[in-house]
Amino acid sequence: MIDPAELARAFDRPTHGPLAGVVVADFSRVLAGPYATMLLADMGALVVKVESPGGDDTRRWRPPVRGDESTYFLSVNRNKFALSLDFADAGDLAIAHRIVARADVMVENFRPGALARFGLDAASVRARHPSLIVASLTGFGSGAGAALPGYDLLAQAASGLMSVTGDPDGPPTKVGVAVVDVLAGLHAAVGILGALHARERDGEGQRVEVDLLTSALSGLVNQASAVIAAGASPGPLGNAHPSLAPYEPFATADGTLVIAVGNDRQFAQLCEALETPDLVEDARFATMPARNAHREILHTLLTEALRARPAAEWTARLRDAGVPCGPLNDIAGGIRMADELGLDPVVTAGPAESGVPTVRHPIRWSSGDLDYSKAPPERDADRDRILRWLAADSA
Repeated sequence: MIDPAELARAFDRPTHGPLAGVVVADFSRVLAGPYATMLLADMGALVVKVESPGGDDTRRWRPPVRGDESTYFLSVNRNKFALSLDFADAGDLAIAHRIVARADVMVENFRPGALARFGLDAASVRARHPSLIVASLTGFGSGAGAALPGYDLLAQAASGLMSVTGDPDGPPTKVGVAVVDVLAGLHAAVGILGALHARERDGEGQRVEVDLLTSALSGLVNQASAVIAAGASPGPLGNAHPSLAPYEPFATADGTLVIAVGNDRQFAQLCEALETPDLVEDARFATMPARNAHREILHTLLTEALRARPAAEWTARLRDAGVPCGPLNDIAGGIRMADELGLDPVVTAGPAESGVPTVRHPIRWSSGDLDYSKAPPERDADRDRILRWLAADSA
């Protein structure tokens, strides 16, 4: 780690924060790696984003755009300092090595083996810098799956996630966001934090490996457990749940209401609020396994009752009765709801007058030490500042 005061002078980084003083050499691009390094940057780490001369691929993934910048890129690159390097150029490669030499953590998601010819592979850099933590993200591991391309869609398909997503009579469906990349990014951030803690104890760095396929299987939680532990064969249920009923959207007099009943007590409370006490006494619905076995008829009976009133009226009534329920929002509605609940979901990265609105870091610390001081960087925007910092270290 570097004295946070030094980084504050060189980069205007915060001197307080969970990771103040930690330097991250970020050689990752697209989503999983950049998401992980953005979370670290929010916590105060100095993240030096090294891009190819053409820039991160997501700079060109458009529409939509804000100004002339891809909103995809903006979503995962705040608080970073960027420079572009061509590893085929000896001078640029030397700069890359100097950045790694100053780093606590290196993050990369190149094809396994691709960095070896530049001496930037995990084995080479860790041999020179034993305290360095190298986090490598791949699609399907660094062994037999090394040659397989690491795209989220391929991981969703290969893991089985798509097989349990969508309507029962429809085709397998991908999730509407690159959720496996996000999971892998979270896993990488957790692994890096664990490795930093271990280094504090024993002084040694280590390699942290995360692959999309295992991240997806871990994220399948109960669905994967059903296969591994019970030999089940889960399939798509639309918006229903494989183990809980009722646990899905329902039509009301004027819109959709989501009801999430997790136990028999909540089901009884639901029936009381709907003025359908006979459903509680019906043997078909008396227990959760029974409700699952008769979920179609239960859905029909509940919908008949719910169509009598508008969604807002049902929401108030069911919440008063202790029944978990809520609206079916679009993304803008989800942001508004979070704002109304005081969760402050949107922050500005960079100066208030010229910064970029973005979803805040998802974790809160009682210290409040989170940083949003720097907007996502333009390509090669911080080259001079980074080179001055490296030169000062070698002077």
